[in-house]
Amino acid sequence: RLARTPSGHDWVEPHQKDHPMKAMAQTAYGDPEVLTLTDVDDPTPGPDTVVIDVKAAGVNPVDWKLVAGYLQGAFPHFLPLVPGWDVAGVVSAVGPAVQEYAVGDEVIGYVRHDHMAANGAYAEKVSAHPRHLAPKPTSVDMAAASALPLAGLTALQSLRLAGVGEGDTVLVHAAAGGVGSFAVQIAVDLGATVIGTASESNHEYLRSLGATPVTYGDGLVERVRAIAPDGITASVDYVGTSEAIEASAELIADRSRSTSNVDPTAITEAGGRYCFVRPQADDLAHLSMLVDKGVLAIEVQQTFPLADAVKALRTNMEGHVRGKLALTVD
Repeated sequence: RLARTPSGHDWVEPHQKDHPMKAMAQTAYGDPEVLTLTDVDDPTPGPDTVVIDVKAAGVNPVDWKLVAGYLQGAFPHFLPLVPGWDVAGVVSAVGPAVQEYAVGDEVIGYVRHDHMAANGAYAEKVSAHPRHLAPKPTSVDMAAASALPLAGLTALQSLRLAGVGEGDTVLVHAAAGGVGSFAVQIAVDLGATVIGTASESNHEYLRSLGATPVTYGDGLVERVRAIAPDGITASVDYVGTSEAIEASAELIADRSRSTSNVDPTAITEAGGRYCFVRPQADDLAHLSMLVDKGVLAIEVQQTFPLADAVKALRTNMEGHVRGKLALTVD
């Protein structure tokens, strides 16, 4: 169908409202079980946005927190709500001002909108601005690609905030998790020596990524000093416990080079800096390039069909996930 835009140009309307898509949506806040597979209107492209046919959606801790309503003080919320900020898929429609992408392009995205509504990635389709997107890495499948955006951007931007580079000794808290495993690999590629906290079962995994593993818990400072007698030069925290933040503060000479993406109050009171990940197309394209160069491996512990999003969120909430979880859309 063709419609006339305010400027008089023809604008293709690619979606019909009488063909709703499936999405995992909620009409109340609470446990993951408030999500149900339901019909919602297809998204349509705005003047400068695209529509993506979702092939996979990454699962992150922020997703179940969003479902529970914990982010209502940070963003405007509207029900019904579809969660999910990580996506991999194929562009199926473009707005008339979009120059970066065309129908058929395979993309990844950190699709975090300014308000939370029926616009998340736990769906068959999602709309996005080009600033959210980058070309999908060609060397991995859609499920792995969907696990990259939020966690990869968090790792990259927190390491940048800590000023990590050649010759640094970096302590990564929760190093075997989704964000931590990316941070280890990026820091190693930057020329840093990496020490990572993890449970004993993940120590060999961290060694395979290039880090020296240490067990978290009592005595962490002493264990790190046994590896790095002069302490550390930078720290990135993805767990947010007082133990992690206090250990970094004790081990580091310049506390401003200690970052956390979990608790802004705790990290700033300890002299460090809070990192809240931002959509950034150039950063996302850089991460995609690192994957295709073989620098950055993506660990996906388990995939779930879209209809099993509740199980995926429950698994994520239980913790101790190695790498990431992903939803696949048939």
